[in-house]
Amino acid sequence: MTFKQKILKAAYPLLMKMTNRFGARNKALQNTGKLKSITSIYDLSLHLNNGQRVSMNSFKGKKILLVNTASNCGYTGQYSELQTLHEVYNNQLLIIGFPANDFKEQEKGSDEEIAGFCKINYGVTFPLAAKSSVVKGDDQNAIFNWLSNKGKNGWNDQQPSWNFSKYLVDEKGNLTNYFDPSVSPLSEQIVSAVNAAK
Repeated sequence: MTFKQKILKAAYPLLMKMTNRFGARNKALQNTGKLKSITSIYDLSLHLNNGQRVSMNSFKGKKILLVNTASNCGYTGQYSELQTLHEVYNNQLLIIGFPANDFKEQEKGSDEEIAGFCKINYGVTFPLAAKSSVVKGDDQNAIFNWLSNKGKNGWNDQQPSWNFSKYLVDEKGNLTNYFDPSVSPLSEQIVSAVNAAK
């Protein structure tokens, strides 16, 4: 962990207090109309950071929390909270981290370096995708294109506002929620959404 990363880790609790106090980056959107997806997320595949490709279809029957991540961000401390969520809800929830360098170049490492950083410093055992772009553009990750395109997911056009934006997909492959970076993975909002009935 670099000196900067140590400072960011130590400052994370203060950042969360300040952003929540002033209402910064704490938007939460919900699929209140229970709209079904137009195209299926299960038709897509996930490129893991170890080079393996996995069909999203293999995750049917579990909720999936998809999070764009970065190693040099004020919100990087959320890796610990995501790991806790993963351990507590492992039977019903799959968490997938998507390292991305879209916001002020806060993820410069290789896939191997990112995996090592996450495991050593935050004990991460949930899957990490290969580094990609998560914001709209020609090279946007296909999964994030689905998550931020209502023509595909049925209702949501919100792309990640910053690192550690979160999208929750239900057991049937429908997008149910979007959470901004300041919404903690262990917040009542996210825990309630994970525990919501099928």
